[in-house]
Amino acid sequence: MSSITGYHAHVYYDAPQRDAAQRLCETVRDRFGIAMGRLHDQAVGPHPRGSCQLSVTPENFSGVIQWLVANRGGFTIFAHALSGDEIKD
Repeated sequence: MSSITGYHAHVYYDAPQRDAAQRLCETVRDRFGIAMGRLHDQAVGPHPRGSCQLSVTPENFSGVIQWLVANRGGFTIFAHALSGDEIKD
């Protein structure tokens, strides 16, 4: 893997959890000043469920992930690096 330029953290949710997932993502966005993508209510690409993408800088990754682990409220969080190679990432 070449150099890591950032990370994505995806919060997975089902339809009844949409509002809570949105609140969680907005809280992370505001707390850490990171970009939040839109909420996808169905599977998109390789993601098997509804999800919201959070774009995290390498400098913020540790803090964001630690916060998400402690405050995820039962949501599944999937995180991966961004290296420029979408298949490997």
